[in-house]
Amino acid sequence: MRSRIIAGAAVAAAATLVLAGCSSSDGGSDGLSIEVPDVPMIQEKGDYEGEVNIVAWSGFVEPAWSDEFTEQTGCVVNRKVAGTSDEMVQLMQSGDYDLVSASGDASLRLIVGGDVQPLNLDLIPNFGDDIVAGMKGQIYDTLNGKSYGVPIGRGANILQYNSDVVTEEPDSWSVAWEADSPYAGKIIGYDAPIYIADAAIYLMATQPDLGIKNPYALDQTQLDAAIALLQEQNKIVSEYWADPAAQITSFVGGTTDLGTSWEVLRKLAEDDKFKSVLPKEGSTGWSDAWMLATESANPNCAYEWMNYTSSPEVNGAIAMNFGMAPANAAFCELNDEAKAHCDYYNATDEEYFKKVWFWTTPIEQCIDGRTDVTCTNFQQWTDAWAKVKG
Repeated sequence: MRSRIIAGAAVAAAATLVLAGCSSSDGGSDGLSIEVPDVPMIQEKGDYEGEVNIVAWSGFVEPAWSDEFTEQTGCVVNRKVAGTSDEMVQLMQSGDYDLVSASGDASLRLIVGGDVQPLNLDLIPNFGDDIVAGMKGQIYDTLNGKSYGVPIGRGANILQYNSDVVTEEPDSWSVAWEADSPYAGKIIGYDAPIYIADAAIYLMATQPDLGIKNPYALDQTQLDAAIALLQEQNKIVSEYWADPAAQITSFVGGTTDLGTSWEVLRKLAEDDKFKSVLPKEGSTGWSDAWMLATESANPNCAYEWMNYTSSPEVNGAIAMNFGMAPANAAFCELNDEAKAHCDYYNATDEEYFKKVWFWTTPIEQCIDGRTDVTCTNFQQWTDAWAKVKG
């Protein structure tokens, strides 16, 4: 199981982006223009090179489907499992890998750093109408009308709780953020600078005068307010989690009664007393996509891998293996097991995911469209998070 911690390295480039226009309310890139390196797009496929080297989250590249890919194409799949988004960025910068299964907190860094190339979607026929709408055209992998990512899956950072203790279903994050929460001392938070966005979402609802429109576009005043909230929460949390296994242990062992989680973690806890809800304020979330290295040595095998894994069967196998909503909605209609999986992870429920703000690297140019202020970048978030933890 992966840990999605992100560190401060490799964000200096992201801080130099120049933006104009504004993002759409659902996090899309409508009307948004960003200066990025002019990397050419492959126009046609050639012969398979015989291998493809992939940096991936654990569970994304497994023999159950990679062996069949090799049989079909002759492309041997070489996998490197990464534990963090920052590690993925560093590995892709090494030039040794063709593909990466990047999350939204890494993809923008890879694009602006010139480490990945725009994709010719005509060469990926399985990237079609069956890909859920909410995973197309998002700012973290689609810029200036160019797609840099082929969606794999997504998930929300939900509020999980022990229903033996929390006997009424909460409808708000207030139980996790307010100092007078009846569950003080039994609350778990996420251990990463990107968790600042969770505080920002709560402030969007409870302190509208701050003017926060996008939790990843915070000016200094807004960041200060989020940090103040996090410092108050720090007094009532039992612990922070980065390792998913530790999060499960905390709930199962009784150290934690509620806090931020993923649906797959609740499922892996294997106890029906653990429930979850997407609170009325909304939540942060994550979305993963295949991205192709600018200097890929094996682009033809890489393109075929992106197409192969975008089929309903293989994309669904990845989603079920990891525990997330698949990108290809056609998987949900394959059989009863597939439908049950999609229902559990809200795969085709766009109303559900409209309340989710997918992780995006914070940069100095405000992605909410403001031009009269400078927004804080990821290095500032990293420094601020250290103060919260300290």
